[in-house]
Amino acid sequence: MKKQQPQISEDKILEASWKLLDEEGIEKFSLRRLADRLGIQAPSLYWYFKSKQHLYQRLANQVSKIILEEFHSEGDWKEQLMGLAVTVRSVLSRYPCSTQLMMMTLPHEPDIIRFTNRMLLCVESTPLEQEQKMQAVTTLVNYVFYFVLDDYQHERNVSAALKDQGTLPGEEMVRLLDSMGETEAGLFKRMFTNGLFELMGTDVAFDFGLKLILLGIEQVIKEREK
Repeated sequence: MKKQQPQISEDKILEASWKLLDEEGIEKFSLRRLADRLGIQAPSLYWYFKSKQHLYQRLANQVSKIILEEFHSEGDWKEQLMGLAVTVRSVLSRYPCSTQLMMMTLPHEPDIIRFTNRMLLCVESTPLEQEQKMQAVTTLVNYVFYFVLDDYQHERNVSAALKDQGTLPGEEMVRLLDSMGETEAGLFKRMFTNGLFELMGTDVAFDFGLKLILLGIEQVIKEREK
C-alpha cells in the first residue's frame, strides 16, 4: 500500500519554518531540513514557494502583518514613533531570526509595504523634507533591528560558551581583563566590574537609545522651524 503524503499548507509550512529557525538558527535553515520536518519531499515545497528567498519574504511579510495588528499608538509624531519602536521590538523578540529575515528581504510583499507606509505616516505631519522623513524612520527601525539582533546573538553566544567550555563568558572576560594594563583596558574593566554591560538588551538600555534618536529628530525639526 502506497504511503500517504502528509497534508501540508502554506500556514503549516510557515509554522514549521519558525520552529526550525528557533531550534537551528537561520545559518542552518534549508528547504531540505524544512521538508524533513514536515515529512515530505523537498520538491513539494516548490508548489508553495519558488525558493528559500521567497519563503523568507513570506515570513517577513507575516512579521510585518503582526506588527501592524499590534501597533495602535496615537498622539504626536514622537509618541507614534515610540509606540512603533516598542511594538517592533516586542514582535521581533517573539519570532526567532525575524530580524535577519526583515533585513534580508526586499519590500515586495503587501504587508511589508503597509508596514513601511505606516512608519512614514508617523512623521508625515512634521515639517521635515521627504528624504528626511525616510531617513528618520529608517534610523529608528534600524536601531530596533540591531538592538534585537544584538540581544539574540548575545544569548546564543552565552549558550554556546556554556556548551563548549562549561563556563560563562564573563568568567573568561575577568581573566582576560586581569592580564591587561590600565592604559589598555582600565575604563572598560571598571565598567565591566560595575555591571554596566549587564544593561545591554534591557528595557532601560532600549529606552535610552530610543530617547537619543527621538531627541535628534526633534532637534532637526526645530532647526527647520527657525
